[in-house]
Amino acid sequence: MVHPEPCHSSPRSHRVRLILSPIHSQFCCKHRFTDADGEWEVASNPQGYRAGKDVEARVQRPGRLSTFRCKTQTIDSVFIRGGDVGTRPNAPIFLTIGAVIPDREGAARIRSARYAAHAVSLLGGTMVRRAYRQRSLVEVLLPDGDKLWDSTLRQIDTLLDDDVLVDRVAEALARRHPQSRRRGRLGTPATVVLRMLVLKHLSDWSFDECEREVRGSLVYRAFCRIDGERVPDAKTLIRLARLLDEPVLKDVLARLVALGRKHRVIRGRRLRVDTTVVETNIHYPTDATLLADGVRVLTRGLRRIGEQVRERTRSVARRVFEIAQRSRSAGHRVPAGVRARSQAKMKVLYQGLMRITRTVMRQAESAVARARGQRPAGHLATTVDLVRHVLAQTRARVLRGDTHYPGKVVSLFEPHTDIIRKGKLTKPTEFGRLVKIQEAEAQFITDYAVCERRQSEQALWGPARDRHIELFAGAPQLAVADGGFASATNERAARERGVRHVVLPRQPRETRSRGDRMALRWRTGSEGRISALKRRHGLRRCRYRGESGMQRWVGLGVIANNLLVLGRAGP
Repeated sequence: MVHPEPCHSSPRSHRVRLILSPIHSQFCCKHRFTDADGEWEVASNPQGYRAGKDVEARVQRPGRLSTFRCKTQTIDSVFIRGGDVGTRPNAPIFLTIGAVIPDREGAARIRSARYAAHAVSLLGGTMVRRAYRQRSLVEVLLPDGDKLWDSTLRQIDTLLDDDVLVDRVAEALARRHPQSRRRGRLGTPATVVLRMLVLKHLSDWSFDECEREVRGSLVYRAFCRIDGERVPDAKTLIRLARLLDEPVLKDVLARLVALGRKHRVIRGRRLRVDTTVVETNIHYPTDATLLADGVRVLTRGLRRIGEQVRERTRSVARRVFEIAQRSRSAGHRVPAGVRARSQAKMKVLYQGLMRITRTVMRQAESAVARARGQRPAGHLATTVDLVRHVLAQTRARVLRGDTHYPGKVVSLFEPHTDIIRKGKLTKPTEFGRLVKIQEAEAQFITDYAVCERRQSEQALWGPARDRHIELFAGAPQLAVADGGFASATNERAARERGVRHVVLPRQPRETRSRGDRMALRWRTGSEGRISALKRRHGLRRCRYRGESGMQRWVGLGVIANNLLVLGRAGP
């Protein structure tokens, strides 16, 4: 509620009390008020609006434009500074206005009405919302709609009502652009983003599947706090999910650990650590297919910046196919003469394929030098560096026979992919990233880490132990891992930090006590938890792009697992 008073020279002087329309929380364009001279309309947003301060706003009516200076009262009927405005700037507040509120001139009167407004922080934060204003469509259409809910989903819904979780996500969304808190359209609320991503990874859906399932289900609409509002489409959710980086997900996970301790699901008395491989979304890499990918991607990038490029798809595909055919007769199971002829022919084919790749790469280097500063040129320069590395490693591996070339690139699209051999009979070589998973009681994952390339498991034991002590403010009574983490240094360091029982088996057939055997049997449960992560939450293969996408994929899968554990544990 504001009091406009004219700031231009005018023979008349009047004051009119302006009542903002219901459901609006800001003094902005198109608001109307009436004085003794008739109806006025606000034509522009006031600048620097604060309670008790003078601001200017233009008001107009047909054929006339005036400027007024508006002075707000200390106690404002729409902009309310509550005790929890700092942490929940969009919490709904209902106001009831008196029976008759006359202005000083008696020109404007309104009847008894109920006005809904939001407590909006006057320092910003209006564009990034925590939740939609009203609910719920399920209660309106289905009075007994609560019976449609799964009991576990209902408990997860209660857990996600935690203000700390929503505030952390809202803070991440506010960092999308420097002025995201103050400018732009109203964004998707933080609670909607968090709940849709949780639901997506609970069921291992794609973004399109998540959008379709939420749009067609009243229960999922209620769970995601959408109800009768528009469901964010897949592209919007993809853009917003990128804002939830590793620090945000680690904070969310730490909050879930605190909730688990509060509900007495976990106590931090046990610790088990294991590793697994999360594959990147790439095809099986060979030298020929990497060169073919380089030609295809460079040709596409050159055409995007307007360069004329010769079509070499057929010549490249023919050589790649013939190399694949010749490789079948170049193994150790064929006679030596046949093997020698096949290998010689493969070298000739590789030389032709490398010649085509070098030609396209040199044309791309020239185009990048001419188009310096353009956005597509920057991406093209990165691809040129990768293709140059692929050429060097192909020359060393195929022509010189050096198969131990350092820093191998196995994908142009996921260059962070590592080559990992964990000794599996069914899959001896895996292409992805090594991920550390550590658990407490009740199969609750307390921390995760996407490991650096070529990082040993022994180096992961110390950070895992320290993180557990940090989360639970004390050392566990039992700490156990498999033989990859075993070393005398790790055992001694764990005992020095206060761990009473440390089991790191260094010899597979060594004599163990009964307590050690029981601890190792409990350790095998981590294999089952990793299997559940891969089957239920999609950690078998990462479908997000880049190294940050790997962090986000693993983090959201772990968060979904913990919410499922807490939901099944009950209130």
